[in-house]
Amino acid sequence: MSNPAIPAADRAAPVAAPTAAVAVPPALPSVVVERRVEWSDTDAAGHYHFSSVLRWAEAAEAVLLRRLGLDGLFGSIPRVHFEADYLERLWFGDAVHVELRVDRVGTSSLHYAFEVRGPGGPAATGRMSVVHSAATARGVSPWPPQVRQVLCEAGPQAPEYYG
Repeated sequence: MSNPAIPAADRAAPVAAPTAAVAVPPALPSVVVERRVEWSDTDAAGHYHFSSVLRWAEAAEAVLLRRLGLDGLFGSIPRVHFEADYLERLWFGDAVHVELRVDRVGTSSLHYAFEVRGPGGPAATGRMSVVHSAATARGVSPWPPQVRQVLCEAGPQAPEYYG
């Protein structure tokens, strides 16, 4: 409450509390890719074959790396680990949404997490890891600094929907 005995011109304006600059941490890259279960994705039981999940995760990885301008990595990022949990059946013609996220960037490794969603919700989840190694190399090599920066800071990319 203001004091009426002090003229308005002499009253100090309220001082706002100082605000600290809040640093927003960079976001790891991710992408959502929509596909359909093709006939060739199914097995004799009529639902998607387990190997389809690997192809869908790799297709999402290709979209992500192209969006990041890192398609030059193809041929130098062999897979060293893949795991999946199958939660729900998907059938021929079903739309699937594959979300692939960079989960962690190591010195020479890259770890993804993915989720495949169908009409009934999550159908598969998993992880995939690659390492940086030239096609003819006998071992791994560290990510170049500019590649590492993109892999650590690019954030979510625009989705790709089935055409």
